[in-house]
Amino acid sequence: MLAAGPEPVDLEMVTQIRQEGFRNSQVMNILGTLTDRMGARVTGSPSLKKANEWSRDKLTEYGLANAHLEAWGPFGRGWAEESTSVRMIAPDVSTLFALPRAWTPSTNGTVRGKVVRFKADRPEDLEKYRGKLAGMILLVGESRDVKEQTQAASVRLTNERLTEIAQYGIPNANAGRGGMDPQEYLKSQAFRRTLNKFLEEEKALAIIEPSRFDGGAVTMAGGGSNRNGEPVGVPALNMAVEHWGRIYRLVEQQVPVELELNVKSSFYDNDEMAYNTIADIPGTDKKDEYVILGAHIDSWHGGTGATDNAAGVAVVMEAARILKALGVKPRRTIRVALWSGEEQGLLGSRAYVDKHIATFPEPTDPKERELPSWLRRPAGPPEQKADYKKVSAYFNLDNGTGKIRGIYCQENAAACPIFGTWLEPLKDLGATTVTLRNTGGTDHQPFDRVGVPGFQFIQDPVEYFTRTHHTNMDVYERVQRDDLMQAAVVMASFAYHAAMREQMIPRKPLPRVEQRQATTQQGSSVGGGK
Repeated sequence: MLAAGPEPVDLEMVTQIRQEGFRNSQVMNILGTLTDRMGARVTGSPSLKKANEWSRDKLTEYGLANAHLEAWGPFGRGWAEESTSVRMIAPDVSTLFALPRAWTPSTNGTVRGKVVRFKADRPEDLEKYRGKLAGMILLVGESRDVKEQTQAASVRLTNERLTEIAQYGIPNANAGRGGMDPQEYLKSQAFRRTLNKFLEEEKALAIIEPSRFDGGAVTMAGGGSNRNGEPVGVPALNMAVEHWGRIYRLVEQQVPVELELNVKSSFYDNDEMAYNTIADIPGTDKKDEYVILGAHIDSWHGGTGATDNAAGVAVVMEAARILKALGVKPRRTIRVALWSGEEQGLLGSRAYVDKHIATFPEPTDPKERELPSWLRRPAGPPEQKADYKKVSAYFNLDNGTGKIRGIYCQENAAACPIFGTWLEPLKDLGATTVTLRNTGGTDHQPFDRVGVPGFQFIQDPVEYFTRTHHTNMDVYERVQRDDLMQAAVVMASFAYHAAMREQMIPRKPLPRVEQRQATTQQGSSVGGGK
């Protein structure tokens, strides 16, 4: 394909978008509702369902059409934390900070137990603990030095770093599987189930692991199982590393340590389906074609999922509000999609792509069939669904509160000059960089994988990788208002121009089936999934 000619840009509309987005912004009101009122939004939880319903109704209020919840699944059991308290009661009395991993059970009231070190990486490691764990609290992990914080926790992309990002780098050999070895993944999942069952049978009281962050930030993740019938193990908690380290040192010095725990969590079995929120700004002469704006509405617990990813949701909803407030009549339909299940493996967006756009045929190799769909190699060309040829582009936001600095083109060389032209009237806002690089870890990947143009914006990291990502610090206060206003203006402008251009966004060729797909790349930023 020859290089594209001049790409039209509607500067009058860009001006109007900027005026509406900077003078009448509702982005922080949207964010505040999602975080302060809805709280943590673990997939399957009542809070997420409430957020789904609120976002549907709010998009309807903005004037979008056909706002609805689209079920996918079955996902499995819902789960929510209700309360957690942890105290050291020997050799000293002290309140400690820890939070439970999702889908792990309650302690059924206050329990007390002695702390012992526990290390098992393989099923054969468990035998040495048989008959020795009843009533014990297991300390898991290795000690690490907590360095002084000599570097700023907040990071903005410098011009030099943006220049680096703009340079393409060769993908690594395992990129198509997220850098994972499939057989190692299967082994780890099997061992997790074995471990959960073993700890239940041995009647251990709980597991405590250190947070991967410091400074009081406690990381959240899943544990147990959301699948009915699978063992959920015992209460598993992540603890502030500064508190965990004290326990570790005492145990290593053979000083008896006793803790008191009270963890209360709830499982929800009434509805095994999960839901995406979908709404449209209907198109005119090309109404059967789509430009999709997306972000994931689910989160982890501990915080309120502000930077991961209420920020992205607020930007997408605000971009739609801006366009409706301006009375835009797009040629193509602009669709808003707020995904659930992202934190468990991009499940909501994958389900949407499978239903509406394309699926890959079931593999014939038994080893591939054992793998989850996101780890499989394509067994053939994608089987096209009704919307395969109708989606012009999908634009995603999911890397925290940072302003948009450009866009990853996912190796789509024909898209780069188009996006570069669209960024020209936005460069004074800091959005300057177009790169052929891939980036991974979020909801553009299911689209890109089947050959539909799917893109993630480049964002300033701010505190995403140093403080807020999956932690108790992921709250409203860590979101930067001006960043979100800027991002909403950029996204609204991209949505408008993609919806109005004469041709759809060019598509890159699908990789040959026998080759791994390069969907992630060393050096690219990684989003919240994960």
